[in-house]
Amino acid sequence: MADASPHQRLVRVALDVPLRQLFDYRVPASLAEMPAPGTRVRVPFGRQQLIGIVIETPVRTDVPPERLKALTASLDPSPLFDPQALSLLTWAADYYHEPLGQALVAALPHALRTGTEVVAVQKLWRATPSGREAAARAELQRAPRQQSLLAKLAAIDAASAATLDGELPHWRDAARELVRRGFAEIVSEPVAPAPSFTVGRAREAGPPLTPEQQAAVESLTDSLGRFAPVVLHGVTGSGKTEVYLRLIERVLARGERALVLVPEIGLTPQLLRQFRGRFDASLTVLHSALTDQERLAAWREAHSGRAHLVLGTRSAVFAPLPQLGLIIVDEEHDASLKQQDGSFRYSARDLAVVRAQRAGVPIVLGSATPALDTLHNVASGRYARISLTHRANGAPAPQMHLIDLRAHPAHAGISTPALQAIERHLGADSQVLVFLNRRGYAPTLLCTACGWIAPCRNCDARLTVHRAAGRLRCHHCGADTALPERCPQCGFAVKSVGQGTERIAETLAERFGEASLVRLDRDVVRRRGDLEKVMHRIASGSAKILVGTQMVTKGHDFPGMTLVVVLNADQGLFSTDFRAPERLAQTIVQVAGRAGRGEKPGEVLIQTEFPEHPLLQSLLNEGYDGFARAALAERAQASWPPFSRLAALRDSAIKADAALDFLTDARRAAGAVKRVKLLGPVPEAMARRAGRYHAQLLIESPDRGALHQFLGPWIERITQLPSARRVRFSLDVDPLELY
Repeated sequence: MADASPHQRLVRVALDVPLRQLFDYRVPASLAEMPAPGTRVRVPFGRQQLIGIVIETPVRTDVPPERLKALTASLDPSPLFDPQALSLLTWAADYYHEPLGQALVAALPHALRTGTEVVAVQKLWRATPSGREAAARAELQRAPRQQSLLAKLAAIDAASAATLDGELPHWRDAARELVRRGFAEIVSEPVAPAPSFTVGRAREAGPPLTPEQQAAVESLTDSLGRFAPVVLHGVTGSGKTEVYLRLIERVLARGERALVLVPEIGLTPQLLRQFRGRFDASLTVLHSALTDQERLAAWREAHSGRAHLVLGTRSAVFAPLPQLGLIIVDEEHDASLKQQDGSFRYSARDLAVVRAQRAGVPIVLGSATPALDTLHNVASGRYARISLTHRANGAPAPQMHLIDLRAHPAHAGISTPALQAIERHLGADSQVLVFLNRRGYAPTLLCTACGWIAPCRNCDARLTVHRAAGRLRCHHCGADTALPERCPQCGFAVKSVGQGTERIAETLAERFGEASLVRLDRDVVRRRGDLEKVMHRIASGSAKILVGTQMVTKGHDFPGMTLVVVLNADQGLFSTDFRAPERLAQTIVQVAGRAGRGEKPGEVLIQTEFPEHPLLQSLLNEGYDGFARAALAERAQASWPPFSRLAALRDSAIKADAALDFLTDARRAAGAVKRVKLLGPVPEAMARRAGRYHAQLLIESPDRGALHQFLGPWIERITQLPSARRVRFSLDVDPLELY
């Protein structure tokens, strides 16, 4: 390794490229200041100019002097990533075995990845000296719009677009002509920062705490100022959110900031209203539905310290918050907290725990149905547990009953006992939730004459019927085609088979036409504001029946809802995925928790063809805790996580053979390994998706250290395999989806 010359300064840079290495560059003499670690630089890379992040400033390099290139520009006066953030992301890149540059990019808004300034700037228009003279002489009388604009600019120092929009409509064409003639110019200046927030008292006191809530708040308050992972296990309706609010209030009073993660955008508006109603504080929101500019503005608020509370979905775990005092992960069990695609497949929940540990602050993992690996951490003493066993308003838990579909066949997906219960609850002026985790009208379009089933041309899947839109759609690749009236093979009539939320809503509307009905699924919630409209109709009581998918299960509070009907509960009972029973149990408990949260008692009906199944029986007789104990015992016997560690190497290719060939080569490249077992390769359960063939190789070890010790050098080797060039591949550490 060669030392830098006395006059040579070096930076080591991480780039957003699929290469697991850093790149050395020379800092030219034209740059007076050395770029600090955590700042962005623009550098030459091949024939491109890329944005990179400085990781360190080494004193020597292995790059020969004739090949050592100079960076093009230093973009930031101060670091975007402080040492703690760089340390966290370096750890994450190592743990998930991804290039550091791609991990760093995931933590930045898109605008910052392309070189946008960290400090917001605005364009201003002002008159030049010659323009001021022309305005004084009124030289532009024949161009009245130009004259009016020039007179305005000459009278003031400079004007923003917002000012001109309000005072001189249609000014932009005139401005362009003034600039062309040299009478005006465009300048940029930093936007004045918003006034810094001074923590004051809460706007509202909040409802009285129950003894359980009070004990939870006091216990969590005692942990402020140090790392303490705590699982807040509260039954649905127990008031976990109120505990969060009281704890955040105490954090803000200490002059610190709080980060709150939620699994889905659907929970964000509800919590946002609660937080804004409670705190006289600066709050910012980060989630995937924001535009690039909105995400940049939110990031700037957090980075500058103006935001004292950040609420967001998965990627908000990277939000830059100085003086962080608390992290909360709501619905910590939810799979949406795991990045399931892309190159950097991280768990926001797990990274939040690591971030809290490195920051020396408490982290609260809240859920009515904690993940089994979280409960295992409680049992092993890694996490503390605080339980809220009663609903905050004193309401009893809803009564759960099974409807045996062998004795009560379903018509259009709904059994007679369920229809009778719906009629009874509507007659009592209550609200009803019908849950089916399948959107669309029907999952299959069938020809009863020749047996044709509408296929997706790009996937090993059937097209879903969307009757209202008159379309057939693939829920895997997005393929969309017109809904045919007759079979394209034989010309006979076709029929929809099975039920989706659209068809269930149609059936209920026909049966209970006098009761207003709304749907809540991804087909209904397509634009900003759609979710809030549905929620308002339910909360106001104007809608009496809600038909929904997974979107209705998390965190929503509907006081008037007294009946929940779960359709097709058998989906996860016999899956080959060992996590399927856990997900099914969590879904049932979460959706059941929407019933009876107000003054009236709640009832839950679960339709099943397997009422004797141990999972359903344990949920009914022992609740989620009983199910979790039995499920963890089964996992221990089978040596599945959390009693072992997994990683999945997945790939896709245009041809099926290429996908399997690469994974076969990757398995050979592993050689003989102690304490690590490779399973496969095999095609994925849906082998063809979006026109590509998918396969996977599972890596299992009883020991986390042994797994990662194997993965690091192995990934380096398989990246160099000739067959790697014919596929797209990714490594998923701690995968949640296996089949």
